Amino acid sequence: MDSDRPATRPTVLTIDDDPEVLKAIERDLRHRYAKSYRILSANSGQAALDLLDRLRERGEPVALLLADHRMPQMTGIEFLSRAVERLPEAKRVLLTAYADTDAAIRAINDVKLHYYLLKPWDPPDQHLYPVLDDLLEDWKAAYRPSFEGIRVLGTRWSPRSYELREFLARNQVPYRFLDVETAHQDKEVRQALDLVGADEQRLPVVLFSDGARLPDPSQAQLAAGLNLRTRPGAKSYDLIIVGGGPAGLAAAVYGASEGLRTVIVEREAPGGQAALSARIENYLGFPSGLSGNDLARRAVVQATRFGAEILAPQEATGLRTHDNYRIVRLADGCEISSQALLIATGVQWRTLDVPGMDRLTGAGVYYGAGSTEARSCGDDEVYIVGGANSAGQAALNFSRYSPRVILLVRGESLESSMSKYLIDEIGRTPNIEVQYQTQVLEVHGEERLESITVDCRRSGSRERIKARAMFVFIGAQPRTDWLKDFVDRDARGFILTGPDLLRDGKPPKYWPLERDPGLLETSLPGVFAVGDVRHGSVKRVASGVGEGSVAIQFVHQYLSRV
Repeated sequence: MDSDRPATRPTVLTIDDDPEVLKAIERDLRHRYAKSYRILSANSGQAALDLLDRLRERGEPVALLLADHRMPQMTGIEFLSRAVERLPEAKRVLLTAYADTDAAIRAINDVKLHYYLLKPWDPPDQHLYPVLDDLLEDWKAAYRPSFEGIRVLGTRWSPRSYELREFLARNQVPYRFLDVETAHQDKEVRQALDLVGADEQRLPVVLFSDGARLPDPSQAQLAAGLNLRTRPGAKSYDLIIVGGGPAGLAAAVYGASEGLRTVIVEREAPGGQAALSARIENYLGFPSGLSGNDLARRAVVQATRFGAEILAPQEATGLRTHDNYRIVRLADGCEISSQALLIATGVQWRTLDVPGMDRLTGAGVYYGAGSTEARSCGDDEVYIVGGANSAGQAALNFSRYSPRVILLVRGESLESSMSKYLIDEIGRTPNIEVQYQTQVLEVHGEERLESITVDCRRSGSRERIKARAMFVFIGAQPRTDWLKDFVDRDARGFILTGPDLLRDGKPPKYWPLERDPGLLETSLPGVFAVGDVRHGSVKRVASGVGEGSVAIQFVHQYLSRV
């Protein structure tokens, strides 16, 4: 069943009790994927589980499981429900007949099924390969082989180590974290410590695969070491987009695809805050959901394929005008200009203003939560502060790794702030506990989080609880001070656009044009705002994508008039 190629290739495993069907699917899988993956097969669910256990013991990665549903003794759904406990990262596909469609749809929730395929799948070029290609690309994007790529040597409780790991993860750079506190039991950590020598006192250290290393690098130094693009390729563009979240990326895709020379300026990493979402399950066209990181990766590929430039990490720090040009000053001092400017900077997490937060942020207390952070909390109880969708998505993600996840919610219920599908899934997850009318009053610890003090209005009690990991999702606020002298904002800093600029049906007195501001246009003609940064926007990923794409029509209209 296996070829003589090295066993380090990831495995694709197919299971079916019908020998002819198994032979056919194995043939098609080998035809497409044998160069990059080991194609293995099993004729029963139990045989497949035994094989998975042997692969785990040898540390061999499994990328995808393709199981037929109608098998005796153990159905495909039953097999996948047991396989997910062993290999939560493997992609899971159910092969089923039309009559079993309802069962397959239920399995999306019950076993976190990624996709189901109907038999027959001929021709595979149309009905099999596109689906599996997509799933395997997603798996490869998240896969972190231990013997390749960049390594970060530091301590789990160091804020600087966390910042570097978060930077690499959000920029989708494969890396391995080496915790110096495990040196006594981890040979790779000891070897890395020997390698850095005197630089050990400057932890964290980033180790590159070519032997180069950067002790405690700044974000700019690390970006340079990774050859990330931070300098523009031109001085002038048709469209500058500030912000690389879903709204900005959508605008880049539509702008570049329609012939506009487009550049994105993103302060942190493409995807914005949405990239930290562990699972977005109500995004159109993805019935099994997708992670924010997956969405960002797809959008970046799409935008760059059409010719858009993406500068990240790079920050817009100032704006000035000259005739019809909008000139954006970047953090490194250079300037770029365009006649149309799109603001899509989204929002930043609102800070939790309680004693101890400043000292312990990055050392057990975190704002938001990248998908990679869940794995480091495998032995710890996890506290999540917040009651909106981002908090619910994080709770479900952490529940896959942590023995107990406690959701601390200030309100009396989740119905007013969280989507029903998340509420239902949280209710079905036994190791998630929701505590209502509860808020954090203080966090405690010297070098890392040790405990939190919570107040429960429902019971009237105040309690200090041991805690090692707390993630905060309590809303967000815009970062628009650099625009305050140029565009109108509301009291919270959100940008006013279109009808929100009108007073008694008329534009502001300083509006220079005879027409009214366009639907997504700010108080400065030719400058548009989309997504979460815009006053009155719907704080949903799909809404931001819609606004970003629609805005390009208004950009074209504006450019045709200047």
